[in-house]
Amino acid sequence: MGLGPSLTPNLLLEFIKTNGNILLTLSADSPVPSAISSLLLELDIHLPPDRTSLVVDHFNYDTSSASDQHDVLLVPGPSALRPDVPSFFRGDSVIAFPRAVAQDLGNASPLLTPILRASETAYSYNPKEEAESVEEPFAVGSQISLVSSMQARNSARFTVLGSVEALENKWFDAKVRAPEAKEAKTSNRGFAKQLSAWTFMEIGVLEVGKVEHHLSTITESQSGNDSVAQLGYLNPKIYRIKNDVTFNIEMSEYSFDHLNPFTMSKTDALQVEFTMLSPFHRLDLQPISKTPNSTIFSTTFRLPDQHGIFAFRVNYKRPFLTNVDVKREVTVRHFAHDEWPRSWMISAGWVWIAGIWVTVVGWMAFVALWLLSEPAYESSKGKKMQ
Repeated sequence: MGLGPSLTPNLLLEFIKTNGNILLTLSADSPVPSAISSLLLELDIHLPPDRTSLVVDHFNYDTSSASDQHDVLLVPGPSALRPDVPSFFRGDSVIAFPRAVAQDLGNASPLLTPILRASETAYSYNPKEEAESVEEPFAVGSQISLVSSMQARNSARFTVLGSVEALENKWFDAKVRAPEAKEAKTSNRGFAKQLSAWTFMEIGVLEVGKVEHHLSTITESQSGNDSVAQLGYLNPKIYRIKNDVTFNIEMSEYSFDHLNPFTMSKTDALQVEFTMLSPFHRLDLQPISKTPNSTIFSTTFRLPDQHGIFAFRVNYKRPFLTNVDVKREVTVRHFAHDEWPRSWMISAGWVWIAGIWVTVVGWMAFVALWLLSEPAYESSKGKKMQ
């Protein structure tokens, strides 16, 4: 089955570029169309070259439905990709994947993320080959991605599900049994809901609310938020070097039908950069308050001793979360002529000030001494002769 002459891979890529989301399902029961393979290659997702291969696992399969072929994989629910990345696809039980197509993700694209990988004992092979052993399998173990995702730079989402049969009703809450294990209930229903919700942006969507910055004064005798007070109005266009500035950003996370306050793991950090061509400051933003729908993050810092056009920038990109890239430009000027500190306030200038006054006092003393020390004239003893 193909996409048809009017639905080409280029049109699908253009659809993604215009913020469209796609959920693509595959099945080993039918060869993968060349148009699908070309589309996935554009995204650096590779399929088996024979187009009819499936994934088998002789240690983690359903003994009741695949006792001979071992092609109904039983895979535990995915865990968090990294400690700082949220997991939207956790499950309490195993997920049944009948007749799955293996996917191999390229290493060159940072936009690709595996959602669910196969077990270490799984491998991909072509069932039409009658050889007793597979010499060069397409992929083995955790190299095989059963469910893959691509989130573009515009946050559009593309998901590839390697087994369309996993979405059938009979596998929702079905009872399966792995070799030498107890009977368990599948979590396909919950996984399908989570996968479709993430693909079509019902979860994992970050919203930015107010973005504010202003002059601040810091009170050393107080701590926390009470030590910082606002000066002037919000979001001025120009600052002065060495000003104390506070930056605030309000963020929410969309979950199905409502907004929740955005929270991060303890190992993650939301940062703001104060940058020209390169960052002069890169600081962690700390949550200072919450509303029913959002969290307000803030930090206070001193501007660098450098004038020019700067920008406050929050660039937060994590797998499974929409990208946040917020930038606010401001101008930083030098001190005005009447803003420099007076000379008597600079301790290093006290020597020169003292030297000036010593010179002035010495000169006045010299003049006074010269005026008061007029020499006495003696009267002439004789008359001047013509």
